[in-house]
Amino acid sequence: MRAGGHQPLQCPCFTPYCRDFPSPFEPDSTVINYRQGLIAAVAIAAIALHLLLWMSSFGATEQYGFLVRDWPLLFALFTGGTVLVVELLVKVIELEFGSDLLAGISIVTSVILGEYLAGTIVVLMLSGGEALEAYAVRRASLVLELLAKRMPSVAHRKQDGKTVDIDIEEIAIGDTLAVFPHEVCPVDGVVVEGRGTMDESYLTGEPYVIEKTPGSDVLSGAINGSVTITIEATKLAVDSRFAKIMQVMRESEQRRPRMRRLADQLGAFYTPLAVAIGLGAWALSGSAHRFLAVLVVATPCPLLIAIPVAIIGAISLAARRSIIIKDPVVLERISECRTAIFDKTGTLTYGEPQVTSIDPAAGFAREEVLLWAASLERFSKHPLAEAILTAAREENIELIEPTAISERPGEGLRGTLDGKQLEITSRKKWLKQRPEDEPLLPEHIGGLECLLIVNERYAARFGFRDEPRRDGKEFVRHLRPKHSFTRVLLVSGDRESEVRYLAEKVGISEVYANQSPEQKLELVRRETKLAPTIFMGDGINDAPAMTAATVGVAFGQSSDVTTEAAGVVILDSSLSRVDELLHIGQRMRIIALQSALGGMALSILGMGLASFGYLSPVAGAVSQEIIDVLAVLNALRVAWPPKTLTDY
Repeated sequence: MRAGGHQPLQCPCFTPYCRDFPSPFEPDSTVINYRQGLIAAVAIAAIALHLLLWMSSFGATEQYGFLVRDWPLLFALFTGGTVLVVELLVKVIELEFGSDLLAGISIVTSVILGEYLAGTIVVLMLSGGEALEAYAVRRASLVLELLAKRMPSVAHRKQDGKTVDIDIEEIAIGDTLAVFPHEVCPVDGVVVEGRGTMDESYLTGEPYVIEKTPGSDVLSGAINGSVTITIEATKLAVDSRFAKIMQVMRESEQRRPRMRRLADQLGAFYTPLAVAIGLGAWALSGSAHRFLAVLVVATPCPLLIAIPVAIIGAISLAARRSIIIKDPVVLERISECRTAIFDKTGTLTYGEPQVTSIDPAAGFAREEVLLWAASLERFSKHPLAEAILTAAREENIELIEPTAISERPGEGLRGTLDGKQLEITSRKKWLKQRPEDEPLLPEHIGGLECLLIVNERYAARFGFRDEPRRDGKEFVRHLRPKHSFTRVLLVSGDRESEVRYLAEKVGISEVYANQSPEQKLELVRRETKLAPTIFMGDGINDAPAMTAATVGVAFGQSSDVTTEAAGVVILDSSLSRVDELLHIGQRMRIIALQSALGGMALSILGMGLASFGYLSPVAGAVSQEIIDVLAVLNALRVAWPPKTLTDY
C-alpha cells in the first residue's frame, strides 16, 4: 500500500483503470445464460428429432408406455422443463405472477394431457427468452471493458535524464511523464514542456482540439496530437478524470432500473384470472378435465409469441432505417417517455465548427481576407482549417498557392502569399505581442476565433461555432404536440454561453451547462424518477447518463463505449431518425397490445366455453392454436413499413 492509502487495483480485464471493478462476466449471469441456452438447445434438438421420428414408422411404435417419437420431447420436458417449473415455483412463493408462470402451469398441464410437443415448445420459448435477457445483461457490462481498453497500460516517466516505462498504478503525484504523439494521456496533470494539441472531446463534449502549452491542464484519457508533451502528474491514476468516469459508469450500471416488460404487465392479471376460471370450473363441475381444458385454452401464446414477433418486426423495420435497436425493452417504453434530454455537441449540432463571422479590419475586404486565410489553411491540420476552407468553397473563391508554410506547435500558422507575410493565430497570442491592438479587435461574444495577421498588421477576425442542425428547432418544437413530451432539456459540458446560444436557436428553455459526467448522471436520475426519460448524446461523457435514462439513444459510431451503453444507436446521426424511432416504438406497442389483448380476449372466451364443458382439452388446444395464428399474423404487421414514419 502506498503512502496515499491507495491499494493496487484489481481488474478482470487487467487494465489499471478498471482493476477495482468486479468482472463483467459475473458467475450468476454466466451460469444463467449457459443454463438457459443449454435448455433451449435441448428443446430445439428434441423437437427436430420428434419431427424426424414422426415421419417414420418406427416413431409410431410404443415402448414403455410411450410412443418412440415422444421420447425426445419427454427428455426435454423432464430435464429442462423441470428446471423451469422449479424456478417458477420459487416465483409463486415470492408472489410474482407473470405470463411465464402460466407457461409453467401449461408445461405441467401438457405433460398430464400428453401434449408433449406443445409443452416442449413452451420450454423453448421460456428458456430462449431468459438466455437472451441474460446475454443482454452481460453485453451491458462490456462497456467497462471498452472504457478500460482506451487507456495505456504503461506510462513514460522521466527519471535521472532517462525515460522509463512504468505501470499506470506506479505513477505518483509530482512524477514527470512524457506523452508521446497520438498516445492517450495516462493521468491528470499540467504541461511542463512542449507545445501541441490534445483531443478532449469525449470528456468535455466540445468538438474542438485544445491547444496545450506549459501551464495548461491535461486530462487523463485525452488523445495527444503530433508532438511529444511532458506533463507533471497532479493526481493518481485512480483519482484522475478517466477513472472517475469509469467509477460513475459502474455505479450507473449497478443502479440501472429493471424495466417491467409488457408481457409481464399483462400477465400479472391474466395469469391469476386464467387459474381462477380453471379452478372455478373444476369446483363447479367436479371434473379435473375442465381445469385442464381451461388451462390449455389459456396458454399465453399471444403474450409469449405475438409480443416478441411484434418486437422483432420493429427491430427489423428500424434496422432498414439505419436505427439499431440494442435493447428491445426500449421499443416497449419509448412511447411512455415524457422528458427529452439532449446533449449539445453532435446531437443538436453537427459536431463540426463552422465559420459564423468574418470581421475584416479597416482597409481590408471580406473576400480578400477569406482568400488569404483559406489559401494558407489548406496546408494546416488544425480543426478550424476545414471550416475556413468550407466557407471559401461556398463563396466560390479560387485559392492561391502560398510559400514558406510553417506551423510549429504554439506559434500558429505562417506563410507567404503574393509577397505578403501572413499569420493565423489566437487573440491571446497576438495581444501578448501587440497589446496596443486590443481596441481594434471585435468583442469576443462566444465560440472559437482566430486572427489573420498580414505584414504584422491585424487584418481580420474569424468566428466559429458548432451550429445547430437545420431541422433542430422544428424537431424540438414538435415533441410536445406530436409525442406528448412535457419537458425538453439541454444538458452539456460546454460553456454556458455556447449552450444558451444553441438553446435559443432550437427553442429549449431548460438549460444545464458546464455539466460533468457525474452531474449529467445525477440530473438524469432525478428526472427519470419524475417521469420516463429519453437521453440523446454521442460522447463517452454521455454513457453514464444513457444507462440511467429510461431510453438511451446514441448518435453515430464514434465511440464503442457510447453505443454499448445506449439502448438505441442512430447510425447516420439524424434527428429525423429519432422521430422515426418514436413512431416505430409507438406503432409496435399499439400492434403488440392489439395482438396480446385480442388474443387474451379470445382465450378468455374459450376459457368460458371450456369451463362449461363446450370445449374438450383437445378442442381447446386446437382453438388456442387458431388464436395464436391470428395474434401472430397481426403482430407481423409491425415489420411492414407505413407510408411515412415522420411528422415534422
